Amino acid sequence: MRILLADDHPQVPQIEERLLEPEFEVVGKVGNGQALFEEAMRLNPEVIVTDISMPILNGIEAVQRLRESGCKSRIVFLTVHADSDFVRKCISAGAYGYVVKSRIVSELVPAVREALLGNFFVSRDLLHGSEA
Repeated sequence: MRILLADDHPQVPQIEERLLEPEFEVVGKVGNGQALFEEAMRLNPEVIVTDISMPILNGIEAVQRLRESGCKSRIVFLTVHADSDFVRKCISAGAYGYVVKSRIVSELVPAVREALLGNFFVSRDLLHGSEA
């Protein structure tokens, strides 16, 4: 399964790739929402792992544009925002997963697996404060 990574902090995609590569193929890494949109349309990955806070377009805006353009990639947000309002906005935009960066090691791969199965995954830390 092919994965596109989007985060404006270069070290984060490196960590993601290290965690994902044994099981998945990372086909691209981008640093802003506009590049995410362009590369996702070009590469058509099965999964996109994206941050929310990025330059040019934020992750939510980029995902909304992708959905409007017919992109069927499964979306997993990986973010520092541990807020149920963000979880709801991301799921409304079409996300299958929401992982807080503090739980990247234990939750990123399971979130991608669940997204591929068509299931929703929300970080364990957020389940108590979220209806998602």
